[in-house]
Parts: sequence; structure tokens; C-alpha cells
Amino acid sequence: MPAALPIVPFTRPVRGEVTLPGSKSITNRALLLAALCDRPVTVTNALFSEDTEIMAAALNALGLAVAADPGVRAMVVHGRGGALPARSADLSVGNAGTAARFLTALCAAAPEGVYRLDGVPQMRKRPMRELIDALRNLGADIRCPGEEGCFPLEIHARGLLGGSVAIDAGESSQLLSALLMVAPLARAPVAVRSRGRIVSQPFVRMTWELMRGFGIAEEALRHGPAGEFLVAPARYARAGGILEVEVDATAAGYFAALPVVVGGASALGIRGLVTDERALQGDFEFIRLLAAHGLLGPGAGGPDAGPLRAGGRRDGFAADFSAISDTFLTLAAIAPLLRGPTRIAGIGHTRRQETDRVAGMAGELRRLGQEVAEEPDALTITPRPLPAEAEIETHRDHRFAMSFAILGCHDRRGDGRPWLRIRDPGCAAKTFPEFFAVLERVRQNSLAPS
Repeated sequence: MPAALPIVPFTRPVRGEVTLPGSKSITNRALLLAALCDRPVTVTNALFSEDTEIMAAALNALGLAVAADPGVRAMVVHGRGGALPARSADLSVGNAGTAARFLTALCAAAPEGVYRLDGVPQMRKRPMRELIDALRNLGADIRCPGEEGCFPLEIHARGLLGGSVAIDAGESSQLLSALLMVAPLARAPVAVRSRGRIVSQPFVRMTWELMRGFGIAEEALRHGPAGEFLVAPARYARAGGILEVEVDATAAGYFAALPVVVGGASALGIRGLVTDERALQGDFEFIRLLAAHGLLGPGAGGPDAGPLRAGGRRDGFAADFSAISDTFLTLAAIAPLLRGPTRIAGIGHTRRQETDRVAGMAGELRRLGQEVAEEPDALTITPRPLPAEAEIETHRDHRFAMSFAILGCHDRRGDGRPWLRIRDPGCAAKTFPEFFAVLERVRQNSLAPS
């Protein structure tokens, strides 16, 4: 892709239907859980992206064969019930948070072996200490050759003993999810108490439900009287040997915002979208939030709602995004098109993700002439006229690239000429390699005669 990609605006209302990839969060959890089974599991509608390919490559390096077929979006994982055939391995996690946390837990829970894990410089800054300490308290031997509590790690596997641990998931729910998924492998029951608030709590519920779907019985996976997680020793197994991954909810959020940006009689269907109580992903709440504030038409995000239509209101609003923080960038990016301020709170923990997302978003919006008040845990965006031409820096963060690309679909000049360029658009490959091609197909379809 070019160093800077011009986004061609929509000149007609959005219409048609779009096919989106499977969820990254579910795909990487499913790969780990499948690796903990002792029979092959096929993961269908799997996401093929940098993050999931890092996870699959690491499992292969550990001797757990993963046969991937991008053509049919499927991965077959040959698990060994928690054992790792490779007694020694060097694993690269890049900047993939799910892979980093899940693989750390997997290696620590293995019966034996020596495993070294490292990532890119930014990964060495991302939160790991709480997971490392919790695993150590369960008997794991985890060593930090560099800064204590951070990557790189060297794990001398000897299994987990069990017992009671506390973990602070205030910076990332992935820390808690990683611990829970390997807890059934411990020799004795594990009680996990959460200290403080759990950010992105729907992802913990997703983990819990997937563990149940991989055969952990209700009596082995319970909530205690004080709200702690109680996990008894158990074996993983997937009935039928197949798990189908949901459409990625965060990706759906970008395309849900598209009718808002383009306006008019815009209506876009998202194939396979399930947003009712059956859905595992909390980020579908973003679509319901847009509908609740009138930016999308009535019923958007509900069961059998049909296409997502542009709503009749364009007012900014205030909301707490602590449970759905991956979607906050999408709302922030389109806030310049709304009337009045938009306040996005509950996002302080995103300062330690792929980049400092709060500061980065504030800076890019100011680059677009917007008035932005930045707080430790929130942003307030007051719309100002957009420039006739601008270029967005993505900070090597996929969500900046995709969120601002949706803003670029607004016909700022009124003549269909691009006004917004996205630097380093290829960073979208982290979770959605085909994003820009899919967006362009939707635009072309909207131009076609009825």
C-alpha cells in the first residue's frame, strides 16, 4: 500500500451489504482453547490477520500443529491436552496483546519445557506484571531478563499447583482471561479474585462462555459468594470438534458508522451480524449506542434489525466506553461531523495499548482543527470546521487507520475529491487486512445504478 492513502469520499448514500471477517478476540481464544483439547478442533470463519497468524505460528513452534486454510477461513488445531510437544521454543508475539498474554499463560501451565517470549519495543511497555505475578503465585517459574514484570520472558514450565490468587485487570481484561483459560489445568482448584475494576468486562464474559463451550462443566466453573472466579481441574473438549467465529464486532462498528458519516438514505447490511443475547462480543454495544442517540435508525443493533440506516439526529453525546474501549476511536473520529460536544470517558487504560490512544486521538483531531479537552481517562471533542485537506498519522495503530478512513468517506469538498489521507494504511493488517478493499467495494456498489 502507499505510504499515505487518499480516502475517496462517498457521493451517494451507502447501500448494499458487506461481508466482514471473524472476530480477532474469539479467534485467538478459540486457538488457545483448541490447543488445550486432546483432539483436533476446527475453527471456522477464523480471522486471518497479523495477530491471529502470530498466535498460530507460536502454537506451531510449540509443536501444536495448526493447519490454516485462508481460502475457507478455517484453522484446524491439533491440541495435546495442555502438554507442549516442543520442550524448548523462542516465541515472537509482535505487538499482539492477546497472543502475548495467552501464550504466557499457556507456557506457564505446561508440565515441562523452557520457553522464551518477546515482542516489539511497544510490547515491552504493555501491562504484563499482574499476570506474571498471578501465575507465579500458582507455582509458575517465570523470569524477566529485562525489566521486572515486562517482556521479554523466560518460562521454565512445571505446571500450576492451584490455590487462591488476586489480579488487577484494570489495565487489560486479557490478563484475567489468560489466567482463567489455563486455570483448569492446575493440579488443584483455583480461586481468582479481581482487585478493583475490570476494564472491558464483556471480554471476560466472552472467555467464560467459550470455556463452557469447550467442555468446562458448570460445576467446574463458578462464581463464588464474593464474586471471585472458582475453577476446578477439568479437561477441555469441543463437542463436534468445530467452533464458528462470530463476525468481528469492532470491525462492524466502523461500517455501522459509515451511514452516519455519509448520511442521506444510507442503509448498509452486514452479513452474519448477530447482536442480541447470543453474541459473545460486547463491542456490539457500540452499534446500539449509535442507535440510542439517533445516529442510526431505530432498531439498529437489535435482533433481526436488517440494514443499518442513517438516523435523523446528529448531536454529540456523552458515554462511558470502559466496557467497549476498542470502539472509542470510531466515535472520536466521526465526532467532528456531529453537532455539539462529544465526551468519551472510561478510556484511560487505552494509553498502554498499541500506542497511547487517548493522546494520539487528541493530537490527530487537533490536526483536523478540532477543539479537544484531554483528561487522564476521557476526551471531550467540540466540532470545528474540517480542513479542505489533511493527513492523519496512524501511530502504527490499526484502529486509527480504520476509524479515520470512515471520516474520510464524508464528502468534505462536495465534489467527491479526496481530502483526507491515511499514513501507513498497511497497519490495518493487524486485525483487518482487507479493510480498505472492502470499504472501496462498498463505495463502488453505492455508485452503481439501482
